[in-house]
Amino acid sequence: MQKTETFKQWFAESFPFDLNLLKEISSEPIPNHLKRWWFAIGGTPLYLFVIQATTGIILTFYYVPNPAEAFESVAHITTSVRFGWFIRSVHKWSAHLMVLTVMLHMLRVFFTSAYRRPRELNWMIGVGLLLTTVGFGFTGYSLIYEQISYWAAVVGTNIAEATPLIGGLIARFIRGGPEVSDNTLTRFFVFHIGVLPTVMVILLALHVVQIRLHGVTRLRFEEDETESVQVSMRVSAPVSPLRFHGSESESATEEEKTEERSYPFFPDHFYTEVIVGLTLTFILTILALVFPAHMGEPANPLVTPEHIKPEWYFFAVFRWLKLTSFQIGVVGSMIFLLFLLFWPFIDRVFLKKFPGKDVSFWIGVVGFFVFLVFTVWEAMV
Repeated sequence: MQKTETFKQWFAESFPFDLNLLKEISSEPIPNHLKRWWFAIGGTPLYLFVIQATTGIILTFYYVPNPAEAFESVAHITTSVRFGWFIRSVHKWSAHLMVLTVMLHMLRVFFTSAYRRPRELNWMIGVGLLLTTVGFGFTGYSLIYEQISYWAAVVGTNIAEATPLIGGLIARFIRGGPEVSDNTLTRFFVFHIGVLPTVMVILLALHVVQIRLHGVTRLRFEEDETESVQVSMRVSAPVSPLRFHGSESESATEEEKTEERSYPFFPDHFYTEVIVGLTLTFILTILALVFPAHMGEPANPLVTPEHIKPEWYFFAVFRWLKLTSFQIGVVGSMIFLLFLLFWPFIDRVFLKKFPGKDVSFWIGVVGFFVFLVFTVWEAMV
């Protein structure tokens, strides 16, 4: 008993962490709308990123980033390493789900106008996270060094080269030379396991800091308003079926903010995140078992395949490039990314020019519909 007390005292002196601070963080009130799991999807990409990092580290022990051995090393993982096929399959499907959940989270933020002041910077960080996630997919797909993935890398670097003014520098930097060569695979490997994870961790940290500084955007549904009508009378402008409260609602008073319905982070919201994580684990396991990762033909720089197909999240861009000239397609894609990045400030213009018209909402509907049509169109070709 005395030794236990001595150890506790030594540990407390060596690691003087304030447990009250942990209790304070864990008891933080969470907006009531986050009880609906689809509004709590923001933590899902983080969970998937942890899975990506874990499985990726395991795969790195066996992968050889050399054009002469890359394909064979992936084949060795798939066919010879114990449970290698399963680890690779989980890595593959978690990458797809991570792209999907980041997109879904950004759609939720967009259609609930949660990007508005003072959260403009966090939206821009979110766009950076989306691009980084897509970059993970592109570089990881190319590392397999299959015939299709190799030529997808060729097309991707050609798209980068078509960027006005700086395209040549970008393409040469990515390729490690004037064209896709042995050095390109090494650079993709460095991007995939070094540069992009570092960028992702930094952006995630900034994203979390922004959420801690500004809090979660408070949304209230009509049923929530009915339940709390006897508590207080709130004044706010209706936006579709949602009403927004918090720092972005200029008409909300401090008294209203304190009266917003909420629930504790622990255990309520913590259990929600655990259930979502367990559900994702189950889905990933089923996908890995039913649709395991396979191997295609090894890369052959001398033979161009008849049909080059990127991953599904590039289908819309690929279809857009087919419908336009290459230069116009690339420039159009760059303009779209700029609009997406600076959308919170563009939205302000629409709010001033067309007050109460929900112009931004309908622009989002049209944009999503076009993306969906282009994606399905390319998938069916």
